[in-house]
Amino acid sequence: MNENVIRTISSEMNTYLNNFQMKKLYSVLYKNIELKDESFDNNVCMKKFYDSKRLEGCSQITLTNYKYYLDMFINEVDKDLRIVTTDDIRKFLSDHQEKTHCNNATIDNIRRIILCFFNFLEIEEYIVKNPVKKIHQIRKEQLIKETYSDEMIEKLRMNCNNIRDLSVIDLLYSSGIRVGELVKIKIIDVNFDNQSCIVFGKGKKMREVYFDAKTKMHLKEYLDSRKDSNEYLFVSKYQPYNRLGIRGVELLLHRLGNELEINKVYPHKFRRTLATKAIDKGMPIEQVQRLLGHSKIDTTMHYAMVNQSNVKISHRKYIC
Repeated sequence: MNENVIRTISSEMNTYLNNFQMKKLYSVLYKNIELKDESFDNNVCMKKFYDSKRLEGCSQITLTNYKYYLDMFINEVDKDLRIVTTDDIRKFLSDHQEKTHCNNATIDNIRRIILCFFNFLEIEEYIVKNPVKKIHQIRKEQLIKETYSDEMIEKLRMNCNNIRDLSVIDLLYSSGIRVGELVKIKIIDVNFDNQSCIVFGKGKKMREVYFDAKTKMHLKEYLDSRKDSNEYLFVSKYQPYNRLGIRGVELLLHRLGNELEINKVYPHKFRRTLATKAIDKGMPIEQVQRLLGHSKIDTTMHYAMVNQSNVKISHRKYIC
């Protein structure tokens, strides 16, 4: 097949030519050799990519995210993936940001998705070189993300009108778990004697997390009040008592925030608050990383915003 001929020539010459020369070689080959490899199809490659990511353990949310942006990219570029260039990708990213007015963090996330896809194409030998590798990481705005104050936490707790919602807030705040982990906890996963529970995080990784005595007391009270046989720790307040979902947790927190006129009340903010509080009180960053279930310590540092007053105190202690 002519496509195999092009691939063979490119592979042989890759050692001897620089990037500019390789680009020119591609141009000449594709211009002068008619492609008749009917086995190649953009959509088939996309399907194989999704299948590989599913086997690697990616969540359905991640797969949906991949599909959304890759479908958009392929439709916009509208050409054989084997001849997509770095300039094509740069233009797509630039046009998308101009059209949607999204921030640099979003654009860099799209860049990483496309990079991951073309890495797959390179490994599977559909392409010789990944054109996305020439596009550097996009610099993001370093925004200071908000955390809950002690006063806000107490206001949220005091205004809960049922023991379930109070238990949800207590567990999110004292353990620092993700909302996706919280809604999947089963009653059998909870160890009240050890004040801990087993959760399954990203990549289906299992870890033990811990909660305080206040949370233990309220969880026991909540479980004693239930009249259903659902195996999950948190369920809906009314029949048929289905497992409480992520959206359900978001809605109960949003409602509380509106009632108290507190802006941006959402589950992940509890996680960031715990990380910041732990570091401010001297917990080693490696332990905070383990507590939050992060595979990279850099991620933990992004979550934890060190209190500026503590920086001032440390400066006076160690420098002045």
